[in-house]
Amino acid sequence: MENPNHLKKTLGYSFGIAILVGSTIGAGILRTPGIIAGLLNHYWLIIACWIVGGIYVLLGVGAYAELATSVPKAGGSYNYVKRAFGNYAGFITGWFDYITNATAPAFFCIVIAEYIVILFPSLSHLTTFIALAFLVSFTFINSFGVKNGSFVQQLTSIIKVIFFVIFIVACFSYSGVKFNPIENKPFLLETSVFIAFFKSLQMVLGTYDGWNAGCFFAEEDANPSKNIPKSLYTGAFIVIFIYTVINVAFFYVLPVSELANSPLAASDVAKVVFGENGAVIVTVIAVFSMISILNAFTMIPARILFGLSRDGFFINKGTLINKGGTPIIALLISASFTLILIVIGTFEILFSLATFMSVIVWGLAYASLIKLRISEPNLPRPYKSWGYPYTTLIMLLFSVVLFLGFAYSDQHSLMVIGIVTLLSYPLFLVINRNKNQP
Repeated sequence: MENPNHLKKTLGYSFGIAILVGSTIGAGILRTPGIIAGLLNHYWLIIACWIVGGIYVLLGVGAYAELATSVPKAGGSYNYVKRAFGNYAGFITGWFDYITNATAPAFFCIVIAEYIVILFPSLSHLTTFIALAFLVSFTFINSFGVKNGSFVQQLTSIIKVIFFVIFIVACFSYSGVKFNPIENKPFLLETSVFIAFFKSLQMVLGTYDGWNAGCFFAEEDANPSKNIPKSLYTGAFIVIFIYTVINVAFFYVLPVSELANSPLAASDVAKVVFGENGAVIVTVIAVFSMISILNAFTMIPARILFGLSRDGFFINKGTLINKGGTPIIALLISASFTLILIVIGTFEILFSLATFMSVIVWGLAYASLIKLRISEPNLPRPYKSWGYPYTTLIMLLFSVVLFLGFAYSDQHSLMVIGIVTLLSYPLFLVINRNKNQP
């Protein structure tokens, strides 16, 4: 074993794009359009929801680019909040972020298993087993080192983008029986619409989750000051473009009323465009495309746990790095946590909880940027957030609004978050006391 606190600086610009694109595009965009169509049932309102999510991401990228280049450490948001607001704020942020990112591979494994069952219906009774098999496989791949994970990430992300572009072109080239592609049903600005929009936006932001993925690897980037801002913006624009256009493409093939409440929207569209055989092909592509998401979210939680462990907020062995540069103990613990979630959770529950926690973490990160600008004006900032302080204040306000909206529309996740928050402070006091004892 090498120095237990030393991560290898082997990553660069291409990995930064690949980890963002790879960790973002996939399961969410393949299944949420139908669910959102069922909630909003209005073409332009649906498209607006995806665009609002994209604007949120672009503004967030600027803030995170500054934070990650100013504090280039493994663990992402945890480091910024801790530096700005102290140990307890960092502690709870770190664990919120960890739960979010360790939850993600659980629902991705579940979705991969669901798609495989579509291909092989006889395996329907083995859905959980298939999900677990994928988790174990990618944990095994990444256990050999960061270069393995990086190679898989870049290769699968490139192929994924190519597949999605082909799918989009095929949708717009569709010349079969024409449905009315753009339905403009009137809607009323009433409470139910706002609730539906926030529920939809929660799903949209969950689908965008992963846009700040490169920040978790800042300590492993050979040149974070240059690579992180470029990769964040490049990756974000790619994702936003694909998400917006693919929704338009879906509704070109199937109107809102046809696609509403579809649990697997991409497959339904593919059946219309390609026929039954085409749907099978797209399902195969969907499974393969999600490999990059699973790989990314196998890597990320281990970096958060590594950062928490290094600062004494988890076990000392959580900092152990193997010869390949992987925080191996953190990886294995994260995989075990994800395994439990696969067994006890469902896609919808896990997805909503992860999104809710993400919004809290993002809001705390934006507040940290403002605090650090005031308290540490001389902190080296290789990149400064565009439009500061206005864009950052907008993002902070937006995060608060989203939190209130989600709290109203998703009380189950709010309850879980409340319980975690209540338990966190006494746990922090115990850990902090033990840390300070000789």
